[in-house]
Amino acid sequence: MKLPGQDAIARQADEHLVTHRVKLPRKVVEHPFRQVARRVFMALFLLVATSLIVYADHDGYNDNSDGSVDLLDALYYATVTLSTTGYGDITPVSDAARLTNILVITPMRVLFLIILVGTTLEVLTERTREEWRLNRWRSTLRDHTVVIGFGTKGRSAIQTVCATGLKKEQVVVVDPSSKVIDAATADGYAGIIGDATRSDVLMRAEVHRARKIIIATQRDDTAVLVTLTARQLNKGAKIVAAVREEENAPLLKQSGADAVITSASAAGRLLGLSVLSPAAGMVMEDLIQQGSGLDIVERPVIKAEVGKRPKETDDLVVSVVRGHRVLGYDDAAVGTLELTDRLITIVRATPGTQIAPDVRPLRQD
Repeated sequence: MKLPGQDAIARQADEHLVTHRVKLPRKVVEHPFRQVARRVFMALFLLVATSLIVYADHDGYNDNSDGSVDLLDALYYATVTLSTTGYGDITPVSDAARLTNILVITPMRVLFLIILVGTTLEVLTERTREEWRLNRWRSTLRDHTVVIGFGTKGRSAIQTVCATGLKKEQVVVVDPSSKVIDAATADGYAGIIGDATRSDVLMRAEVHRARKIIIATQRDDTAVLVTLTARQLNKGAKIVAAVREEENAPLLKQSGADAVITSASAAGRLLGLSVLSPAAGMVMEDLIQQGSGLDIVERPVIKAEVGKRPKETDDLVVSVVRGHRVLGYDDAAVGTLELTDRLITIVRATPGTQIAPDVRPLRQD
């Protein structure tokens, strides 16, 4: 694989460079300007309604200046009354006007103040609330999963992981597109808008404290740069990357990826298998879709299985993970199961089926 030159990398960064920011999942909130405009409209409506009420009963009011109350006087009285200024130059003198003030205008005054004070407080505290929420999110985020690239590959990967029990609160998505991040937050994931080849963007995703990193970028050279940066920030995380071309897989592993999936080759093999045996293709597709039909699950060996052969367990064992080796169920090197082994089995998917967490020591190189 031939990586682009420095100029090409800089040009690509300029094309995707945006002000990186964190977006946490939340309910759809109206734009602040619309909130203010809506509340101002409500306050004006109350002002106009109060003015009309006063003008409709203008004979019950007395103006100290000329004795009569016209429409302008009614608007003036409503303004100073609702704002609690109360100059006292226009006062209700009849019983009906005073009763209207008690039952109608006073509740309107309280509602008017609530609208104005509530709008002011919300506008002033919105940013503080958001900053507090981000700080709390960062302080509690540990051993999470970072997904870089939320296209078809990234979305499918995290859906598969979440189907095995991972909470959405433990997932952070990184993508340069704000629309993609909006889609991720709508699904319940936290999102970071920015170029994942930049270390400061990955730091905002708390990559240095992540347990697993999924790299599903659109370009192989981008995947290499992201893998190098992520491995530099986190020596112990498990990094799984996807590439389009099989010839680039060794370069990803040299960059620090623990596992590399060749998307084009994997799809081609599944196509070839489906041509040879459509039923076998259906079974393979079912196996890679967690949560339905048959699931392929990795789990630790239980005490009752120690000393047994893989065929003697209750589950259908296809492989045994011993140390850093993956052995077939019929491999003579397996012998009998040990307590430190892990089994890769095929089980019927149930709501409680989960992939056991990886407790093996992670690579430190």
